[in-house]
Amino acid sequence: MAILLEVDYFNSYWVKKLTGNGVAYAGSNKPVDLPDVMAINPGVAYPGITKSSEKNFYIEEGRIKGGYNNLATDYGVKAYLNEPEPIQQHRFNSLIYSGVYNSRTGVNNTNVFSVADDLIRSADPVNGPIQKTYAEDTNLIVLQRDKCSRALIDKDTIYTTEGGTQTQAANKVIGQIVPYTGEYGISNNPESFAVYGYRKYFTDKDRNAVMRLSNDGLTEISAYGMTDYFRDEFATISDVGIDYNVDASLSATSSSTNTTFKIETSTLTGVITPGMSCSYSVNNGSTWVNTGGFVVKTLIDGTDTIVYLSELFVSITVPSSPPNNNLIRFYYSTTGKMIGGWDIHNKNYVLSMQTNPSSISTSVDTYNTLCFDEQINGWVSFYTYKPTLMGSLRNKFYSLDNSQLYQHYDDTVQNNRGLFYGVRNPSNVTFVFNPNPSNVKVFKTISYEGSNGWEVNSFVSGLEQPNPSTSNPGSYISNQDTSNKVYSYEEGLYTDSVTGQPQRAGFDRKENRYVANLVSSSIARAGEVRFGSDMTGIKGYFATVTIETDNSTQLGGAKELWAVSSDFAQSS
Repeated sequence: MAILLEVDYFNSYWVKKLTGNGVAYAGSNKPVDLPDVMAINPGVAYPGITKSSEKNFYIEEGRIKGGYNNLATDYGVKAYLNEPEPIQQHRFNSLIYSGVYNSRTGVNNTNVFSVADDLIRSADPVNGPIQKTYAEDTNLIVLQRDKCSRALIDKDTIYTTEGGTQTQAANKVIGQIVPYTGEYGISNNPESFAVYGYRKYFTDKDRNAVMRLSNDGLTEISAYGMTDYFRDEFATISDVGIDYNVDASLSATSSSTNTTFKIETSTLTGVITPGMSCSYSVNNGSTWVNTGGFVVKTLIDGTDTIVYLSELFVSITVPSSPPNNNLIRFYYSTTGKMIGGWDIHNKNYVLSMQTNPSSISTSVDTYNTLCFDEQINGWVSFYTYKPTLMGSLRNKFYSLDNSQLYQHYDDTVQNNRGLFYGVRNPSNVTFVFNPNPSNVKVFKTISYEGSNGWEVNSFVSGLEQPNPSTSNPGSYISNQDTSNKVYSYEEGLYTDSVTGQPQRAGFDRKENRYVANLVSSSIARAGEVRFGSDMTGIKGYFATVTIETDNSTQLGGAKELWAVSSDFAQSS
């Protein structure tokens, strides 16, 4: 008599009771090694134990009939592996891939990581953890902290006897990891990675380098006239977590029964941003208790700020009336950032080096944003915005300021130039005038060709050899000539109080060219008889000039600047 039996355990045999000589054992006639059971029919599988505390039992046997040297059975197929004590491993230098996904056949094994398959490919752990991967055609770019490598995808490389290579299809999803020439990596800043075409850009802070990975290998583009600059700027970017705290006092109208409460806006010591954790103190900061939630959003309600938390595990005691010593602290740990992105509009790599993320501070002394142009192999411009993220989509360049998305170069809105994240800043260009090197010159005028609306914000000579201070012989005073501000054509217009005629205090237009005299604002030096506004021009070997847009002439409109020059005479 055949039966269908489901075995609960792997590689086990089910033990059943059979009758002896066609008679079932029962009562006192049963063998001593069998449990107390009811009488059963001959040849029928063992039905089970009658006692509620006992169950069917199984034994594990590897040889047929359990005989010595009998044929051994195979382990068979395991449907899954259940580890009784799984141990987590942190393999920072390894890549792992799942099963296949085929939408045509409906196969989706993206959540299958079979330990029976060879699905792990490891890089050299000496080069640090893998920070970034990028799939490109049949290659996988692997960027570690101290090394850049590539691996073939779905192909293997075979080296021939002549020293050449050839590829063939294989069952390896990720092939051998081959490093690029050069000891460069991406440090701890994968956010600096950007790609356009066959070029990849990223920073290596540990080596004071901005890198380009192309068909010709690795190139240090920070060496194009900016080595000293990046060396100094990278030193200010910290990899160590900095605790950023924002404290405030609870409002008397706060609620302690849900995840929404009010704080006094006037008591805020910083900016609250989504994602920050929250703590509460009833002893003016001496004892802090974690509320268990994080900030979802904030709204302004008169003099109070409404804070929405994800969860609130701790009940908050609301003061009866302010002022009070019940404080709320919002905090998170942060590090410096180096945000990179590709500007597809201007074909530039844009890099924003931030000592503090934009969610903490937008102050001009916490970031520097600049771009690299492939056309001239140089760094061409600084920007006045501090992004959280940057990137291009189709033919548009976008950046994010926290959770707000902005489109750059938007020409659908008139007079929108120089406006970033709601803040308008003037555009400026800095020149160095150095004709006839090694000759001391007097720069008398300044002129430019271009649009109306430019002004000279700064015109200074080079630093002269410092002289010892008479009051403190151990210190030196550097001498430098400066000029007054040269106003634009519109802003320099005024009416003469005597003649009543319009006059220009800054640029005047002659033959479609804007010109102005330079009025010195230099301080008196030892031995000088005439100085300051009594002197004409700026004296020095060279001069540094910054010309920028004004705040009134077609604000936000297009401004062009074609050439800037200065008339000079050799100093006597």
